[in-house]
Amino acid sequence: MAASVESHRRPHPPAMNDNQRSHRFHHPTVWGDFFLGFRPFSPAQCLSMKNKAEVMKEELRATIVDSGSVDLPRKLELVDTLQRLGLDYHYGKEINDLLCGIHDAGDEARDLHTTALRFYLLRKQGLNVSPDVFLKFIDDKGKITCNDTRSLLCMYNAAHVRTHGEETLSNAMAYTKGHLQCAVEQQTIPPSILLDQVRRTLETPIFRRPPRVEARHFISVYERMSTRNDAILELAKLDFSILQALYCEELRTLTLWWKELQLQDHLSFARDRMVEMHFWMLGVLFEPQYSYGRIVLTKFFTFISIFDDIYDSYSTLEESRLLTMAMERWDEQAAEHLPGYMKFFYSKVLTTMKVIAKDLDSQGNKHADYVKKLLIDATKCYYNEAKWREESDTPVTVEEHLRFSVPSCCCMHVACLAFVVIGASGDAIEWGMTYPKIMRASCVIGRVINDVASHEREQEQCSGERPVMSTVEACLEENKYTAKEDAYRKLSELIEESWMDIIEELLKPAAARPTTPLLEAVVNSTRMLDFLYKDQDTYTDPRALKVVVDSIYVNSI
Repeated sequence: MAASVESHRRPHPPAMNDNQRSHRFHHPTVWGDFFLGFRPFSPAQCLSMKNKAEVMKEELRATIVDSGSVDLPRKLELVDTLQRLGLDYHYGKEINDLLCGIHDAGDEARDLHTTALRFYLLRKQGLNVSPDVFLKFIDDKGKITCNDTRSLLCMYNAAHVRTHGEETLSNAMAYTKGHLQCAVEQQTIPPSILLDQVRRTLETPIFRRPPRVEARHFISVYERMSTRNDAILELAKLDFSILQALYCEELRTLTLWWKELQLQDHLSFARDRMVEMHFWMLGVLFEPQYSYGRIVLTKFFTFISIFDDIYDSYSTLEESRLLTMAMERWDEQAAEHLPGYMKFFYSKVLTTMKVIAKDLDSQGNKHADYVKKLLIDATKCYYNEAKWREESDTPVTVEEHLRFSVPSCCCMHVACLAFVVIGASGDAIEWGMTYPKIMRASCVIGRVINDVASHEREQEQCSGERPVMSTVEACLEENKYTAKEDAYRKLSELIEESWMDIIEELLKPAAARPTTPLLEAVVNSTRMLDFLYKDQDTYTDPRALKVVVDSIYVNSI
């Protein structure tokens, strides 16, 4: 996956045998066969946890329904707590009813914290609220009249669900960011939960955090809060543990599949990242009912990762063309025209994808054929970009670069395959494959954030060769910058604009947008891209990701 991995194409080498090729050496897997023997809980423990959780879920459901009569701040805090603990997926209807009631009641908030939290939760739910609700907290000089750190933190999070042209929110974002950064630097906030939250939010605002990663973190935060509800905390821990056991079972199945493929014996140049890929895909669809869907996504994009390594740095352009043609033919005989190292891989891809399509079909999924369509499309995108890079000698603008590099980042393919496995309609899948505004925005974020994260390493690796033409290089050339930091800053503006595109699409009237699960898949995919590539390419170097992966799969809570 080009947004997930290194898609900055170098000139392809002339024809040569496998022993003559030079290629990158990637860090080996940090997991091996670990999940074949690891189970965080016994079957008896899992059954006991599930039985207890079912009772507690219904008790909490009654609490949510009854909360309609409590005051606004407590309603909002309840919803925010459930979302951040990762329990909200059990109460979709109840939470939506509660938030719709809050929206219909109008702005009843009297303080900045309540106003900001209401604004954030309603917009996150797709219920539009005017930023004018904040005007009463802004003086004639444009400064926020509240100095309470907790309120400013909430305002900073709320400002990140802004859309284009909302200057009130843009100004509030800049003001609150400056205030919070100053408070951290000058140590005016004593060591506390609040200080930890400020630091974490300055790194990544709440809206952009992957739900499972946030749930694992916030459970440990909520446990330390004096205002916690112990029953909600216990249920959050139970639910997290139940899902943890399920994810480990999925990884056991996937590890067996991966070992049986024996691809590492034939493709030593490719990254072995099956566990990290599962983590990525559970960031897109984490709910228990999508267990088989996560397995499908993981298998599919583990193959995509290998395709990317082939097209990116190992194959010649002619070999890339032959592989793309073979994928379009989609039959075993097409392998006859492929070089030796591709034949074994091609056969395994076809066999696995045909089994997946058959399984989906047997489960009543009417659109299993899109598995094949999406995989073929991904390889065509890789080849088109490789060919463009090989043949283009003239500098390009960032926008021109994105015409080729957005499709090859495969972000659309992640979301659309997620659509397939959750049972979306054919029209919805086709809509996604046309790169509508929200999809393209997600792809742009993935493409650019990866280019920035890997830029310095890529330039070092190609020292003495033709420069790698990423969006960073295109930005430097287009704007006549001499410092890479200027390009990073300019591209960060493009990322922010793309997030605003996403918010605009979420706030469209319900009749003018796809259903919530489809939009959530796109947004969650984007959140994972931000998480994996914000500071470095943690997919390519799994050591940087191991602590987080341990916390989701291995460590007890």
